[in-house]
Order: sequence, then structure tokens, then C-alpha cells
Amino acid sequence: MCTTCGCNGTQAVTVTEMEGQAGERGEARDHVHGHEHTHSHEHSHPHDHEHADGHTHDHEHDHDYPHPHAASEALALNPAETHARAHGTSITLEQDILAKNQLLAERNRGWLAGRSILALNLVSSPGAGKTTLLERTIRDLGETLPLTVIEGDQATLNDAQRIRATGARVVQINTGTGCHLDAEMVSRGLTQLDPALRSVVMIENVGNLVCPALFDLGEQAKVVILSVTEGEDKPVKYPHMFRASSLMLLNKIDLLPHLRFELARCIEYARRVNPAIEILQVSAQTGEGMDAWYDWLRSHSETCR
Repeated sequence: MCTTCGCNGTQAVTVTEMEGQAGERGEARDHVHGHEHTHSHEHSHPHDHEHADGHTHDHEHDHDYPHPHAASEALALNPAETHARAHGTSITLEQDILAKNQLLAERNRGWLAGRSILALNLVSSPGAGKTTLLERTIRDLGETLPLTVIEGDQATLNDAQRIRATGARVVQINTGTGCHLDAEMVSRGLTQLDPALRSVVMIENVGNLVCPALFDLGEQAKVVILSVTEGEDKPVKYPHMFRASSLMLLNKIDLLPHLRFELARCIEYARRVNPAIEILQVSAQTGEGMDAWYDWLRSHSETCR
């Protein structure tokens, strides 16, 4: 459960690998993960885990390299939490959740760095155009820059199906009632996606400008997409997200002639909360300004190699 926003984490998270992907892996597979760490996938070297309630279960691992999901089960309960729960002591859940998430995020970051993979966390309000931006980016750059995608939504495979239609490999993570991805979900997604060395992983987060600002996924940078249809004051209304982001893509600029949107004020607001933020004006629909975005991607991909 996310105590920051109150979203209910009791509904299982599902990780779905889309069928018919490049480097065929067979049919689409759903991996349901609740908070009891019940796994539907098999591994080849058995080992036992003992939980706080004394229950033990076996896992078998078939991976021949360390992957970010390997550490997630060990973080289920730390000794301080076990002691606190046994004695009815109040603990600060938010701090514990964020601390666990940060540890897993660092493991993800190390896993990605070891493979020279650039991972970007794409964040925005719902409807800002993240998926359309990804579709155009993949179609324009897919031949020269290997791109794979982790899609985050509360429900449906709709966005993953759109990405799959471009020819890119994609894994869909459905968070149930959760309002954001976290590092553990992404570690599972990376294990399923198995991105190539020296490639780019785009993580499309759940549409939300609040909690995704707090949860590091192990990405190299957050990229916030702001549509001109949303209003120019979004950066000052949601300062934590814009402060956490390295790049702002101001999307749907083709609609500016039809809107009352003060472009200069929006840019000023963004730089007021984050003086270092880079800002690019784009239209994923018409292609205007997209070359600057592609140059940014290539440059940051090169720094990972």
C-alpha cells in the first residue's frame, strides 16, 4: 500500500509479456504478483525461503546472470518491522516503503548500467500523449536505436498492444488499484523483457503527476510530458514531479493556435521549480520538434555505453 497517496496495494500486480514478439518466446504470459510473493514462473536451481510466519516454499532459478528481481523477496520484512509488528509498535510505513523501493531501484540501476542500457521513466497526467510519443519514436528510430518498452497502467493491455503494433518488444504491468510503478514491479518487467545490451528501455508510468515523483525505478532520468491542453500552471501545481525530471517535453504544440495557453509562462513556471530542467517543444502527432527529442535520446544513450 502506498501510504503517501492511499492507493490500495492488495490487488495483485500482473506482468504480461505480449505474444508474437521479436525473438519469439511463445504465447503471452501473465505473471501475477501479490504482496505474499507468490510466483507463477519457474527457476532452475532450487532454494528455500522462510517467511516471518514460519512458512517455507521453494523456488528454482534458470537465469545464468544476476537480475534485479533476485533481491525483491529478501525485502519483504526487515527485522525492525518484524519486531515492531510482533509488539504492536507503530512504525512509519511511508519511510519503510520508500527505503525498500530505493534499495531495489539501485539494484535495477546497477543491472542496467552493467548492460549499458539507457532507461527513461516517462511520466505525465493521463492523456498527455506518452503512448503516441512512444509510437512515433519507435517508428522513427527503431532501425537505428533498439527500443523496448515497459507499459504501466492500472488495467487493460491497450497501450501495450499499440506499442507491439510498432514492432517493439513490450511488457505490460497492470498495477490494479496502484497509482504508480515501483522498483520491484520494474525489476519483474526487466526480467520478462530481457532488453538487449546497449539498448534503450522506455518505462511508461501510470498517468499521475503525484506519486511517481517519489518512487525511483532505477532509471537514468525522468522525462515529464506536459500537454498544452492541460494548462500552463502544471509545473507550479505539481512541483515535485517537475523538480524530479531532467527533461520536459511540451507536447501537442500543433494545437496552440486553438488554445488559450501562455507558452512563455509555462516555461517560466517549469524553470522556477527546476532551473536545470531541459525543455523541448514537440508534437508527437505531426512530428514537429521531434528531431530535437531524438538527438537528446541518442546523446544520452551514448553516455551509457
